[in-house]
Amino acid sequence: MENTERIQKINWFYLFLNTLGPAVFMVGMIALGVALPQQFGLLCAFIGFGGAVLWWSFLGHRQYEKKRDHRINALTEQGFTCNHIFHSEGNSLIVDLAHGQVALIFRWNPGKTYIRPASTLSDVHVEDGRSGGGPLAGSSRVSFLFRVDGIKIRVNTFTSNRRWRMDSDYILTGVSKADMMVEALRSAGAKGR
Repeated sequence: MENTERIQKINWFYLFLNTLGPAVFMVGMIALGVALPQQFGLLCAFIGFGGAVLWWSFLGHRQYEKKRDHRINALTEQGFTCNHIFHSEGNSLIVDLAHGQVALIFRWNPGKTYIRPASTLSDVHVEDGRSGGGPLAGSSRVSFLFRVDGIKIRVNTFTSNRRWRMDSDYILTGVSKADMMVEALRSAGAKGR
């Protein structure tokens, strides 16, 4: 079931379509609105602006989630056992302990599922993001990392726009999740040998 296609985290066409497509739609609707009578023109401009904001706010992410879930269902149909599934902001990691395999789906390339033997993963570890010393030690990101095909993959288990103390429940929960996933990856790697 493994595929040997080179891992590509970003499909540039998909990225530009999702970021610039709504802007093009908005500008097109505003340009159309200028050519129409005032009431229809205002409605077209509102639809263009509203559609772009809705897409950037949540519709784009919902579309990615649907594609991701479809990919995971396809994996299951192919016989991939989804023992552990971890969804992060930028990617999803699915671990098959029975066959010792790992599947990766990336946020900006949801059209591809990359399946690799877990034994090919290297440098699997937790990074708690600790900075500062003593009572000022804290973190704003906890993740686990690994290398596959020479590419470093980071899967965030906790992110924040502020720094939290290392004994915070947020940090401790993020570390616990990262530890669990690192253990699952190592177990799958041992199974795949």
